[in-house]
Amino acid sequence: MPLVKSSNLPTYDRLIAENRPILPEGRAITQDIRELHIGFLNMMPDAAMEATERQWFRLIGESNRVAQIYIHPFNIPVVPRGEDAQQHIDKFYEDFDDLKKAGLDALIITGANEETNPHVSDLGNWAPLKEVIDWAYGNVASTIFACFASHFLMTHYHGQEPEWRKEKRLGVFPHRVLNRKHPLVNAMNTKHDVIYSRYSEISRAQFDIAGLQTLVESKDAGVHMAVSKDGFRQICFQGHPEYDIFSLLKEYKRDVAWFQNGTVKDFPASPLHYFEEGAQAILDDLKNKIIAGKTVAFPEEELMNFIENTWADSARSIISGWIGHVYQVTNVKRHKQFMDGIDPENPLSI
Repeated sequence: MPLVKSSNLPTYDRLIAENRPILPEGRAITQDIRELHIGFLNMMPDAAMEATERQWFRLIGESNRVAQIYIHPFNIPVVPRGEDAQQHIDKFYEDFDDLKKAGLDALIITGANEETNPHVSDLGNWAPLKEVIDWAYGNVASTIFACFASHFLMTHYHGQEPEWRKEKRLGVFPHRVLNRKHPLVNAMNTKHDVIYSRYSEISRAQFDIAGLQTLVESKDAGVHMAVSKDGFRQICFQGHPEYDIFSLLKEYKRDVAWFQNGTVKDFPASPLHYFEEGAQAILDDLKNKIIAGKTVAFPEEELMNFIENTWADSARSIISGWIGHVYQVTNVKRHKQFMDGIDPENPLSI
């Protein structure tokens, strides 16, 4: 939550000039303290649906220590569901039409399985997602588009389709903050790690053509974070800030199992820059034995000792800033997008 400018101390003006969150006293006095309502559109496949819930809910909760936040999970008919997953949705998820009536302060749209779902350019299958995005743009203060969702936005709103890589970009990569004055990133480490797991990607040039501003980028892995022209209403993540410390390990274990049962023909590459020194010998031994046709258990617990989390703090910093700014610009009435006096084309007054 922001500091209140309670005097004419010059330090306040200096911080305001740096785009730091400083609240004018007059606005602070009239501001209603209330909860936030964040929509959560979960498009992950059945096997990852509940894990994705936990990861995002955990990240949001750990990034905020003041505001009370209600998260409203919902689903749309774009991802085929099995019986158990559908029962979970029917029992615990909310209806999008009901959420539209009540209103939301912010929205998170998760990724989807890009390997099994229809191509992102196939609007026929993804029309319900476009409906959600169309509504959110005029009714929600800010929307986070994670991975596949960001590619959908770039494809159907900016004419920029992602390029499909021959090999999955899997691992942890160092990134730099490009615009250090932007309010969403000006309080975080200027150099930090981001975790990736995807085949497709949007290039920096494509974000530039679309008029989005790149805030966080890696020379090896490309753009992680970009924002719409207004600086806030649409935020694209190509990485996975929500992943926990063992997410890539479990994903690699699954990929190895796919090779063992013949689902894929090539032995999967291990995540880059993810395991600490000493793990490579274990990984090589695993690969050699499996390729030789030997029955071997995946050394999950052993490999856990060679993993360090180097991305969680930066992820919490980004989400904390996002939550704080949503709180400062959204209307106390959930069905209204912004507070009176907020410019929708420049919500953060950058």
